[in-house]
Amino acid sequence: MRDAEWCIAAPSLEADIAAAAMGLDDIGHSRVLYGSLRELGTADGPDEGAYSNVPYLDRSWTDWTQFVAANAVLDSAFSIMIEALVNGNVEVLRSRLKKMLQEERYHYLHGRSWMREAKAAGAIEQAWREALEWFGPEGADVDGFKREGKLAYSVVDLRRMLQERVGERFPDPAIDWTRWDGARRRTVPGGIDRATLDMLQGLAEKRYMPASG
Repeated sequence: MRDAEWCIAAPSLEADIAAAAMGLDDIGHSRVLYGSLRELGTADGPDEGAYSNVPYLDRSWTDWTQFVAANAVLDSAFSIMIEALVNGNVEVLRSRLKKMLQEERYHYLHGRSWMREAKAAGAIEQAWREALEWFGPEGADVDGFKREGKLAYSVVDLRRMLQERVGERFPDPAIDWTRWDGARRRTVPGGIDRATLDMLQGLAEKRYMPASG
């Protein structure tokens, strides 16, 4: 969704096209993930407080560097978690998520290439912190799923792999884990804005539908 918002606002026509393509990829990935979660018995979130998105996605991005950091860091974190699921023992996830890894690799390469051109240090630092919060603290649920075989990697593994993939050394941020919400994977309150929520739920488009009768 946030990628698609930049399909006519990126620094070049090529970047516009890439943003649109990656936005379409992510919509498809979301449909696959939500379908898999429904099959595993997880209900959809009814409002912005129930969506488990990182704070980075709460509001529309106002600067291209935020797009760059999202692709280079957050997309990499999500891809590594998908890889952990693909190599885990939950068959629904193992069989359905493999193709996503191939498509997400393009997002990562796009983000890495722009990291060299855009001055994105501030946005990257924020994305890095939120990626670590999304993984969660050591000894919490992710490590529990690793012990059960549902995930192939522990929190320490995920952090190391993300560092290697991004290719830069970041200092460990001071995260107050006592404020961490394990369901929403974040340490701060808030949620996606109402306009985005309406679009995600298809409510914004209903005003264009012809009246029945």
